[in-house]
Formats: sequence, structure tokens, C-alpha cells
Amino acid sequence: MLPDDLRATLDTIIGPLTQIEALGGSFGAHLLRVTAGQARFALKWAAQGDAAAMVAAEADGLRRLAATHTVRLPALVAAADTTAGKAFILVEWLDGAGARPDQARLGAELAALHRHSAPAFGLDAANFIGGTRQSNGWLAAWPAFFRERRLRPQIELAAAHGRLPPPRRHGLERILLRLDDLLATDEPPALIHGDLWGGNVVAAPGGMPALIDPAVSYSHREAELAFTELFGGFGSAFYAAYQQAWPLDRGYAERRDLYNLYHLLNHLNLFGASYGAEVDRVLRRY
Repeated sequence: MLPDDLRATLDTIIGPLTQIEALGGSFGAHLLRVTAGQARFALKWAAQGDAAAMVAAEADGLRRLAATHTVRLPALVAAADTTAGKAFILVEWLDGAGARPDQARLGAELAALHRHSAPAFGLDAANFIGGTRQSNGWLAAWPAFFRERRLRPQIELAAAHGRLPPPRRHGLERILLRLDDLLATDEPPALIHGDLWGGNVVAAPGGMPALIDPAVSYSHREAELAFTELFGGFGSAFYAAYQQAWPLDRGYAERRDLYNLYHLLNHLNLFGASYGAEVDRVLRRY
């Protein structure tokens, strides 16, 4: 469950481990809760390949979000790209004692995060959305970034997996041609969490909302809000607080499903053909 060399490394950081609990994992990375004395921590580690790169990218994302001093995150205790060939990230264990995260506070804090900007769309490093490598090379225009760094890689991956029947491929090709008109914007890039579904919001003590598992980039803030609506889990107080702090432009509702095409394609690639119907529904709309 925990390799001896990694355990020895943790012992030097937080003291001898007194309890280790396996919590599962995802895409080749292992998740555990470890205890040292009276303190508990969340540990994610992976030995090699994309899983190890994913763990390292998560640590990088947490650092970038923490530097904004806007949203609550689990405190990063230690991280390493490799330790005897292993990548790991060790963070505080957040125990909300069964409380539901404060939705209004989350909305206001997310708007504050999105105020952090950059000269272009992208990031200076690749990361992962779920188990899929996410390219973030800088581009000046949002429609071009969404086309070349978000949709096109997913389309190419779906083609390689044999999940693009001719009508779907044709629809996607037409969408790519229309993005300059559909997503034209004057808004500056916004730092986003990037994988903001309900499962990545947890309660810290006192019900304070905290974010985990980021896939950060300087993107369009509408794309972040759109993903919160795809699978649900965010209450009306969240959206009201966000809108009060920084109202979305008119027409967001017309663009929402288009932003989520990226995540639907990613789910099609990760989990199979069951997501094809949702992809096709979005294509028909646009």
C-alpha cells in the first residue's frame, strides 16, 4: 500500500506514521490518509508515467492557486516530482465534520480567483484533466485557444479511439470553424481551477469551502462556470454570490453547452461511448 522508501521519506517530514488508510485512487495514482501522531494528512503518489506526471501537476496547480490568496485549499505540506522514482503530494487532511461547503462563500471566492489574469490564454506547463494530458501552450485569442488547446486534442484522441463516426466528426469540424464567431470576447484571461465539479469541492472546518484536484490554466471564466453546471452540485447561493461579485456577460447561457463540449469529449475518451449521445446533442445545438 505504501512503498518502504516513500514511507521513510514521509517519516522524515512529518514523523513516524502511526496509521495508513487506503482511499482508492484514480488513473494510476494512489490516494491514502496517513496519520503521524495526532495529525492526519492526505497523500497521493504514483510510481511512473502519466500517473506520476499527474501528481506533480496537481502540486503545481495547488501552489498556483494558493499564491492568489483567494480560495481555500488543503495546505501543501510536501511534494516531490520523484522520490526513488515516485511522485507524491502530501497535504493537510480537511475534516468538515459532515458540514456542507458554504456555497455563497465559494461563489464570491471563485470570482476573486478569476480576477487573476495573464497576458495570454494558457499556462507555461501542461497538466491533466482527469487522466488526459491537457496542453496549455499560450495563445493570444480565446477562440483559438479553445480550438487548438482544448477541442482539437480531444477530437484527435477520440479519432484514435475509434469514437468519431462520420456525422460526429463532421459536426466537430464545423464547430471548429465557427468558434471565432461563437466565442468572440474582450474579457482578459482568468486563472481557473479547471476541473471544478462537485466532487472537487470539500468542506474544511466550519463549513469553509475548499478546492482539490486542480487543472489550472488562464482560460475564460465562463468555461469554469459552465462546468459547474454540467454535473450539478452547486446551489443557487453559489451562482448568486458569483454574479454579485462579478456578473457574467449576457449570452453566457448560449455559450455554456459549447464550453462543456470539451469535458464531454474528455469523458468520451476516458469512459467510453456512453458519452457520445451528449456530444452529439451539443453538436446539433450549434
